Formats: sequence, C-alpha cells, structure tokens
Amino acid sequence: MPSQTEENYLKTIFKLAEAAPEAEVSTNRIAELLQTKPSSVTDMLRRLGDKGLLNYQRYKGVSLTPEGARLALLTIRKHRLWEVFLVQKLGFSWDEVHDVAEEMEHIQSPLLVRRLDAFLGFPRLDPHGDPIPAEDGGMSRPHLQLLSELGTGETASIVAVKNTAPVFLQHLSKLGLELGIQVTVLDCNAYDQSLHIRVGNAPGTERMVSAEVSRNLCVSQ
Repeated sequence: MPSQTEENYLKTIFKLAEAAPEAEVSTNRIAELLQTKPSSVTDMLRRLGDKGLLNYQRYKGVSLTPEGARLALLTIRKHRLWEVFLVQKLGFSWDEVHDVAEEMEHIQSPLLVRRLDAFLGFPRLDPHGDPIPAEDGGMSRPHLQLLSELGTGETASIVAVKNTAPVFLQHLSKLGLELGIQVTVLDCNAYDQSLHIRVGNAPGTERMVSAEVSRNLCVSQ
C-alpha cells in the first residue's frame, strides 16, 4: 500500500501525462507542482521505480506502469468523490473543496469508497466537471471545446473548468459562470481576444471575459 506522499507523486505524474501525452514528464515539472526540490523528486522516483510503480531513466522522463496508473486513478477517484460529497451534502462551494479532498483522498478503505459512491448516486463528474474514474480504473473524457474556440453567435453550455485554483473559481462565480450555465458569444475583441458574452437568456446578463478565462472554460454545444 503506497504512502500518502507516494500517492501524491503517482497522481501528479498521471495528471501531467494526461494533460500533455506527447510531452515528457520531467523531474523539474514534478518538483514544481509538488513544491519540492528536484533532488527529492529523483529519490522518490527511484523508490517508486523499485516498487514497480513507474519507469524512470534519468534525463528521459517518467512513465507509470499499469499498477502505478491504477493506484493514481484510485486516488483521483477518491478525491473527486469526496469533492462531490462536500459540495452536495455539506454545502461547500466549488472553490473550497480541493484542499479538504486532498486530505480525504488518502483514506485506505475500499468499502468506504464503494459506499460513498453509492450514497452519492454513482456520480460521473466532480463539481469542476472532471470525470470520476470507475472502481476498475476506467475513465472516459469526452472531447470538449473551449469557450475561446466558439465563433460569434454560437451558444454552448459550460461543462467543466481546466483551472481549479480557488481564486479562478471565485472569479467565475462573481461573473455568474458556473457548470450548466448557457453562454452565447456576442463578439471577440481582435486586440486581446477577450470575449463579449451573454450569460443565459435574460436581459442584462452580458459580460466581458478575458482570453485567459475563455481558454479555461470547457463547453458543449
């Protein structure tokens, strides 16, 4: 059974590989995300390699073995289920759940996770629109557009966010941009690619959103 630190490493490596499948998962990138020293990362990678959880060659990047990927997905599954629980059952907002779920994801009880899943009605998505892995590790992620990719006059619903930093989620909430909300692109500023959008269909709901915001909102038409 991996330690809490080992689970964090496996989860981080999995997410880096998922976000950029063609890119090398480097020691420096792992160190940056985990806020630790590259030398400490190298030591941990060797340990995880000795346990058969990843493949690591210095200067050639890192990849998870099937068992390493399974454990990473299990940790992600627990994290996202706990986020759903915190929002749906305890009244947390979507910008408050990450740090709490980071602690709860390391509880080692398969029975608890199964019963939590059933209690929540077997949710498919977490509060940020990310898919929740199945118990067997299966996880499907549908192809989604970014708001920045919509053309003028096009309408779509917000279904996920790429950036889950609390300050970003708080900004979205102030703009009324949450999951399930329908938005229509009214115009795109040629200078900075900011978008003039309408939120929903009610009058007086027009907003200006930056290019950074539009590149971090996933939509479905």
